[in-house]
Amino acid sequence: MNRKNSLLVLVVSAPLACLAFTGCHSGAAAKSVTAATARVAAAQRGDISHVLTLAGQFQPYQVVDVHPKVSGYMKKINVDIGDLVNQGETLAVLEVPELKAQLEQSNFEVQQSQEEIKRAQREIARTEAVNFALHAEAERLKAAAATRPGLIAQQELDDAQSRDLSSQAQVDAAKAAMAAAQQHEAAARANSEQVQALENYTNVVAPITGVVIWRYADTGALIQGGTNSNDQALPIVRISQSRLLRLRVPVPEDDVRFVHEGDTLDVRVDAIGRSFTGKIVRFTRSLNFETRTMETEVDVENKDLSISPGMYANTALHLAHVADVVTIPVEALVLNQQKQTVYVLDGDNRIRIREVEVGLEGSKLAEIKSGLEPGDRVVIGGQDKYQEGEQVIPILAAEPASETVQESGGMIDMKAETNNGGDH
Repeated sequence: MNRKNSLLVLVVSAPLACLAFTGCHSGAAAKSVTAATARVAAAQRGDISHVLTLAGQFQPYQVVDVHPKVSGYMKKINVDIGDLVNQGETLAVLEVPELKAQLEQSNFEVQQSQEEIKRAQREIARTEAVNFALHAEAERLKAAAATRPGLIAQQELDDAQSRDLSSQAQVDAAKAAMAAAQQHEAAARANSEQVQALENYTNVVAPITGVVIWRYADTGALIQGGTNSNDQALPIVRISQSRLLRLRVPVPEDDVRFVHEGDTLDVRVDAIGRSFTGKIVRFTRSLNFETRTMETEVDVENKDLSISPGMYANTALHLAHVADVVTIPVEALVLNQQKQTVYVLDGDNRIRIREVEVGLEGSKLAEIKSGLEPGDRVVIGGQDKYQEGEQVIPILAAEPASETVQESGGMIDMKAETNNGGDH
């Protein structure tokens, strides 16, 4: 009885053991074919910007050294440093005694020439009247002789004609004298205007509206005229046009290609706590051989004179920018045979290698011009582990849709400068 039971147990146990072995083997095989995981990110719409931060310095729009046209003694100076002056305003008055004498002499010459013109006019009138009478007499005798031949002697006719011609010559001479008098009057008037202009130059006026930033002369000083280019005479004052400033920014060589007239520039003046947006109005189109930078200028309105020339500004130049474009992480891009590709997951989470056109790249994100749509999932990192058509388990990573890339070309830290100044 026991033996039969033992055999029965063996017969039943063998199939169970076989089933158990088969089940274990199948579980191991299933485990070995489990799909691999992959980090993926969704294509999104966003913006990418490249911003270059630079230090700039404010300069006056123009600076003018005011020289007098003539030399003379400073009779009066009306301005001092820091004064606001308007164009045409009298800055100083010079005293030049010899100019007054020259002006009186030139005015006298004008009067003399005008009197000569009057005399010439009277002479013309007189000679024309004489000529009219003599000419009439000659014509009358000529007519009478023609009517009654032999009535008037030929000698008398010749004398009448001679007097007529002589009087006509006197008229011509009077007119020539009149022309000479008019030329003399014109020359005298020109000389008078020249001397008057020099006299007017004794009032030194402001050529531009601005601020007097330096004064070089005092009352009673002998001031040299600034007409001689070889003369190193000092000006009376120096005027700065400070209501309009030039913000000069040195753009590095690598970024020159991004600079265009009309581009915007974010400006921050830390010294006065003021920020604004400016536009590039001009640049040198030439690099400085020592610094390898190109001077770029922004015109800045400064009507309240809150910004002083020489102040520093921190600026941000937008080198490149795209808005509302498809973006993906740069890690998703794979260079394959000189072509940019991405590993995209289809609806079944299978790998599909797709060629894309890449636009602007940042440090983290890249613009995709074609090949992807918003919502497409792309593998980020480790793409060489996956094959076309392979099914994976996606692990979605949260990635930003937009990026601003900051490139520094030099900034001014006012606090650091202040601390360094205190250490000294």
